[in-house]
Amino acid sequence: MLIRVADIPEEGLQIEGVEAFPHPFRDSTWKLEELSLLADREEDILLVRGRLTATIPQLCGRCLEPYSLTIRSEVDAKFVPRPAGRGEEHELGGDDLESDVYDNGVVDLDALIETETSLEVPMKPLCRPDCRGLCPVCGGNRNVTACSCEEQATDPRWAPLKAWAARQPR
Repeated sequence: MLIRVADIPEEGLQIEGVEAFPHPFRDSTWKLEELSLLADREEDILLVRGRLTATIPQLCGRCLEPYSLTIRSEVDAKFVPRPAGRGEEHELGGDDLESDVYDNGVVDLDALIETETSLEVPMKPLCRPDCRGLCPVCGGNRNVTACSCEEQATDPRWAPLKAWAARQPR
């Protein structure tokens, strides 16, 4: 959804529900579940605040099983027009690092929704906090069946480091 900054009324633009965003994500398996945004304008600065909920498919980082991850994100974004003199060098201030830019008086809210959702995806997704993962010997999912495999013996080349670690106070 593209919005023109100049067309936003003085009281702001309230966007409720996912109907306004039929395909906000490039990945079609990601689903926008809930959305409530308020786009407010202060001259040529656009402030977008609200919340969103999305569901995305993930693979657990321990057991490799697929699961659905529910993302809840608080949106608080600031957009400023792109400076005219792009070729000139200038030092960025603290406020510049907390704002995004828009071109030709138009802001793409689909990109904002995808960015806010992506930022909430964990680096190592887990199907549950107590996921037991895969057995390093047989590869079985320890969440499904109890594994009776014996742990592999430690590589003897690591023995000096293990002895050193045992001597260190904790």
